[in-house]
Formats: sequence, structure tokens, C-alpha cells
Amino acid sequence: MLSDLTIIKAGTGVLTKTSDGTIDRAALTYLVAAISALINAGRRCVFVSSGAVGSGVSALGLNEYPNDIETRQACAAVGQARLMSTYNSLFSNFDISIAQILLTAEDIKTTERATNLMNTFGRLLREPRILPIINENDSVAVEELRFGDNDKLSAEVA
Repeated sequence: MLSDLTIIKAGTGVLTKTSDGTIDRAALTYLVAAISALINAGRRCVFVSSGAVGSGVSALGLNEYPNDIETRQACAAVGQARLMSTYNSLFSNFDISIAQILLTAEDIKTTERATNLMNTFGRLLREPRILPIINENDSVAVEELRFGDNDKLSAEVA
């Protein structure tokens, strides 16, 4: 099953408009169509998505990316919901359901959590029309538990 697994990673710069941090729906529409084409061709896909904090900045009416952890976490909480709502809307046009998986570094490092995570992935990947979407759980991750960025998260998932 893993021989046909494709991991796609998109960063905040791709998913949000640099001018105001709002979700770039045109870019997401293109990305969703490309991922859907892979799924329709029989590929199993996992999508690692950044953009929660960036999307939350505009939602909270901030003029710039926050420096304090509490505001970044609040931005992540609001922005993640916005991203998933957008993904759900766009992927439903292709008859693809999404599954949200939010991770902290502890989820990979702790044996029991890592086992549970792999079991969840294994089950989701048996469903050809379900796309797991992964992001770091920035609303609860603290500095010592953070992956640092989703590039590292993508490597861990692979």
C-alpha cells in the first residue's frame, strides 16, 4: 500500500495571500484539483498543510504576524478551522472527504501515541476517497514540543 503513497506539502506562502494573510482560494482550488487528480488516478495521498497561523492573522484583524505565543496559538485555532472548512468545500466537489490530523512532536516521539497515529493513518489510507490532512497543532504546541516547521513534520510523516 505504501508504494503508491504520495505526500504533498504546501506552505503558508502558497495557501495564503501575502498581502493580507487571507486564504488564497484560487491557489487552493488549483492545488485541490491536482491532489484530486492523483487520488482519482489511484494514488494514496497525505497532505501536509501549513497556513493556520497565517490565515488566523487576518481573521483576528491583526496587521502583522504576532510575536507572542498566545496570539499565535489563537491565530492557529481560528485559522485551522478556516482552512479545513475551505478544504472540505473544495474537495467535496471531487467527492473526496478529508480527515484532519493535528500533531505535536510528542505524537511522534511517544511510542503509544506514534502507534495510535500509525493505526489511524493505516485505516484512513485504506479508504480511497479520504485524504488525511496534517498540520502541526499550533494552538497547543509549546516551543519545546514544536516540530519547528511543517518541512520537518513532512519528513517525520514520510
